[in-house]
Amino acid sequence: MSDNEIINPIGYSGWDNLVLSSDSYSFFHSSAWARVLSESYRYKPVYFTSYCKDRLLFLMPLMEIKTFLTAKRAVSLPFTDYVEPIHADGRQFQDTFDHIFTYAKKANWKYLELRGAETFLADKPPYSYYYIHILRLSENVEETLRKFRSSTKRNINKAMKEGVAVGTHNSTKSMEEFYRLHCITRKKHGFPPQPYYFFEKIADHIITKDRGIIVLASYKNEVIAANVYFHFGKKAVYKYGASDTRYHHLRANNLVMWEAIKWYCQHGYESFCFGRTDPKNIGLLQFKSGWGTKQEIVKYYKYLPRTQSFISNDSNITYHSQKIFNKLPIPLLRLIGSALYPHLG
Repeated sequence: MSDNEIINPIGYSGWDNLVLSSDSYSFFHSSAWARVLSESYRYKPVYFTSYCKDRLLFLMPLMEIKTFLTAKRAVSLPFTDYVEPIHADGRQFQDTFDHIFTYAKKANWKYLELRGAETFLADKPPYSYYYIHILRLSENVEETLRKFRSSTKRNINKAMKEGVAVGTHNSTKSMEEFYRLHCITRKKHGFPPQPYYFFEKIADHIITKDRGIIVLASYKNEVIAANVYFHFGKKAVYKYGASDTRYHHLRANNLVMWEAIKWYCQHGYESFCFGRTDPKNIGLLQFKSGWGTKQEIVKYYKYLPRTQSFISNDSNITYHSQKIFNKLPIPLLRLIGSALYPHLG
């Protein structure tokens, strides 16, 4: 048995099988996601792990971030919707957390950010929170369809009647199609897009390695919507979505999501997560609740090793910054994104 061992999952043989030994695993615990984050932005994996033989007892995955613009810190995990720690019992969790906090101080981390762990930090103030929506899947596609709200079914049918075509892909070409729409969508929302090399790594280590799919929707031979999904074990997660607003009236987004859900049902997956949603985004919350999902809350925590305290303030990008990004051309936004995202983590 290992005691509070720090592991880099990228070079650890059998890591994914070890993670799958616990029922509380997620895709974001996998070696593929660690590889994408590390290779894209040069973050250092610091995975606090305890296991016995082939069974995982504890896991807190962290990435150490250190750039010339920002203070050294650790996040579990960067650009990740949620990543609950894996644990066998609460006492071991607390003992290992104390070890992590001690390590954080010695490593001179400005802060430690945890995207989950509410069960054990319920008395601590979160600095932010989001909702996630989980759909339980059945191999019987019609049984899954019956869970949907009537308006969701109508939108799926509308897209089909309008002649929207959908397909499931796992090629780098499909990632290029997605990224084109991703840039359009990020500009609309007032954010620069993540750099293309990040999505290249996703294609290399996830999409083309049977760890994810891309669903594209086309109308009159033009790709108008695209979603990226990841899967691991028996669990799937919707990670990225993009579309051309000129065609929103066709409801292609609904058909893309339905195509993915059908694919995961037919391939024996048991759960489908719709990713995180900001509580202020009422429209998106309503969209995700229409698929027969269960809504759960995920709280984010920030711990300051220097003062041994948790902070509660959130520092999201301002509305004024979004208005500026919204007006910039996409080539400039791509340059900004390439320069900015490695420092954000």
